[in-house]
Amino acid sequence: MNLPNKLTILRMVLVPFFVATLLMSAANEPLKWVALVLFIVASLTDFADGYIARKYNLITNFGKFMDPLADKILTISGMICLIELGRIPSWIVCIIVAREFIISGFRLIAAENGVVIAANMWGKLKTNFQMFMIIFMIMNIPQFQIVTNILMWIALALTIISLVTYISANKQVLAGDK
Repeated sequence: MNLPNKLTILRMVLVPFFVATLLMSAANEPLKWVALVLFIVASLTDFADGYIARKYNLITNFGKFMDPLADKILTISGMICLIELGRIPSWIVCIIVAREFIISGFRLIAAENGVVIAANMWGKLKTNFQMFMIIFMIMNIPQFQIVTNILMWIALALTIISLVTYISANKQVLAGDK
């Protein structure tokens, strides 16, 4: 088990602690800062594991599968908690979750045809903006509400753009033409 894979596992292990702390912050406001630190640490493991894996050629099949899954678990868990806390509309989270299911299914179809669909710029931007959006929503500082809303709309737009670009760039997979 190499370091990037350990960082991916750490990210998944941090999720339940992050979720519990964020939800408890509804009754105990200072806990939002603990939740924020947990989320930032978990998010940084995403950047670190990818950087280390590429720099030291430590890319594994485990990492190819689990790294994006860990990202989805972290970000979607955060957004679902933020619905509960009244900080993000559920319909936006539904669109984001639907995109993740569609792309995951698309990647499975591609894999059956021997095609690997790597993350592209739009997918990486989407993840980064979702993470920044979640950070600002956890902080829940009224003076930053405009920034938070802008991040939310950008994250939503990037979610849709990345869906369209993944499918259009790989439409031959759906046709079964590899």
